Amino acid sequence: MATALRRLEDEVAQTRWSSGRGRARTPALVVAAFRHFDNRDGFPLLHDHCLILNRVQRLNDNGEPVWGAVDTHRLYQNVVAAGTLYTLTMTTEVCEELGLATAPREVTPGLRPVMEIARVDSELINWSATRRQQIEDVLEGLTYKYAQKHGRLPGEQARHGLGWWAAQDTRREKKTPRPLEQLLAWWKASALLQFGKQMVDGLLERCRAAGAAIRARVDPHVDAVLAAVDVAAVVFTVRGTFARRHLLAEARRHLLETLHGRAFTRGLDDYIAHRALADHSRQTTDPQPGRRPPAADQIFYTADFPAPDPWFIAGTDGKPPRKSSRYERAQVASLAVRKAIRATRTAPAGQADAPAATSAAAHTGDQHHDQASAPPHTVDHPGLDTAPAPAQRATAVHAHQQAAMPEEYLEGRMTDAATWLHTPKNLERLAAFTRAADARRRTYEHTNPPAAPDAPAEGHRQEHEQQHQQPGHGQGPGPRP
Repeated sequence: MATALRRLEDEVAQTRWSSGRGRARTPALVVAAFRHFDNRDGFPLLHDHCLILNRVQRLNDNGEPVWGAVDTHRLYQNVVAAGTLYTLTMTTEVCEELGLATAPREVTPGLRPVMEIARVDSELINWSATRRQQIEDVLEGLTYKYAQKHGRLPGEQARHGLGWWAAQDTRREKKTPRPLEQLLAWWKASALLQFGKQMVDGLLERCRAAGAAIRARVDPHVDAVLAAVDVAAVVFTVRGTFARRHLLAEARRHLLETLHGRAFTRGLDDYIAHRALADHSRQTTDPQPGRRPPAADQIFYTADFPAPDPWFIAGTDGKPPRKSSRYERAQVASLAVRKAIRATRTAPAGQADAPAATSAAAHTGDQHHDQASAPPHTVDHPGLDTAPAPAQRATAVHAHQQAAMPEEYLEGRMTDAATWLHTPKNLERLAAFTRAADARRRTYEHTNPPAAPDAPAEGHRQEHEQQHQQPGHGQGPGPRP
């Protein structure tokens, strides 16, 4: 928590006066922190609330300290980046101190997996996640009403809005706080009664054993060049236009998913964000004549990644097929660029080095890709002087983004989108869905008369529906990602 607040103080916090015409950095924020141990149902949920005072000090023209208002707009803009720094720092410190590791758990199909402590049983997670079950029960009814009203299932942005609505509808009144000792005793008694002594008492040992196996197989060296590709592709596909703070937040999520709790070089998140801006982004904010030039954090960018068309994924457990999410499309968008970079690095000496470098630069859309001709997996982040041996470099390139984890923790999910889409299990699902759709179409054709001559063609009707189903960027219900 101190790390995230210090970052806000050093890089974000400003005071403003004269309707924003005057601005200055502030030396410190005034923060009151409140620690909570449980959720509204009394189950464990350790978290802190930080209340930032809207008054800070600055030095006037005479060098005297005066009080002014905080630029709260800047704080709200950077709250996601601060939150990802908090999560990354907390997870790394816990895993390093206790010898644990994290593993991905797909909570919502198509969305980013949640990183959990490896080998914590899903039954134990669901036992404490009472709010999630309540939200899912209400969300199912809201989704049904949405489909009845609009004649289609909600899109990605609509699902976000319905999820927020379900969360608000299920919020209970807060109960009288109880001492931590009482909460710990009640939690342990409840868990022992439901799961037994063996699962509860042996939890830490199982997690440490799994953590040792994962940490031994995860390379702590992060390839900043390939990481910058993924970061830029995800942010561009999800947002279209972005600022540096969006890349910084995504870089921290990337480190959380790639390192699985292992420590990393300080400042690596900033370095990955810098590479994403330098190699894969172009500025879209134009300074206006006669106006004050925008600050560095107010400049917006975009990228030139080819945006893949949406595809449909067969539903499971009786659910209808769904359209691919923006996160899944972002993984596909980065695949071609990563392949070009890897092909350039692993090309044998003397065999068309220049054309390969040109191809990589063409995919990145920038001439500043200075690492395209570097050896495989050269560790180019600051603070590390030695590079791995050639065999280690080749192994690291092949294993990058694959997490090098035991199969029982992957649960059939691959980081590489192209590999995941073409697994036998998913191909079989798609084939079964296609056969079922063909059978329904043949049944419909035999039982329904042909359309009237003046009826619109099927293709035009679908095109018309798709135009109404695709809201513009930033439109539709629910908060923007």
